[in-house]
Amino acid sequence: MDKPVTPRGINHLVLNVRDLEESHRFWTEIVGFRQVGELKRTAARPNPPKMRFYSGERHGGAHHHDIALVENRDLPAPPKEWTMFGMPVAINHIAITMPNREAWLAHLAYLQNKGVKFDRRVEHGMTHSLYIHDPNGYGVEFVYDLPREVWESDIDGALNYVKALPTEGAEALEDRTHDVPVFKQPA
Repeated sequence: MDKPVTPRGINHLVLNVRDLEESHRFWTEIVGFRQVGELKRTAARPNPPKMRFYSGERHGGAHHHDIALVENRDLPAPPKEWTMFGMPVAINHIAITMPNREAWLAHLAYLQNKGVKFDRRVEHGMTHSLYIHDPNGYGVEFVYDLPREVWESDIDGALNYVKALPTEGAEALEDRTHDVPVFKQPA
């Protein structure tokens, strides 16, 4: 074979975290994942790391887990203010796909009611997005996908489109569905 096999996608992501309990609360109470497993001491693994596994699927999805957390108390503290770029963390952000627009809007309202700081609200050419950050400085993006016909003809154009939106108040919960740009390859 002269080229690699194209993968189907990413199966799961494993994050190093400073405090497993703090991160557990974030990924369950803020993101909405549920814990599906945890490493336990066995004869084959007498001294396992503190590690937990989480899934976004509620009713037996395609994956066993979407994200795992491994405690590493030696990680440096993240900067006090999160920014989209220039953060001294290995992972810029993790995008979490919400089931649909209505679920996405409901989750934004939930986060706002919990007092979670919205770091960035954006319309991209293929998604509408909210960015927050976890206790370790990792960005977390909540998205809902726009219909394929909006972006599939010009993915590059859709990737380069960005419209910044308010991050506070009622305006941070607004989402336009009309006059959404459609991206087409130039003729």
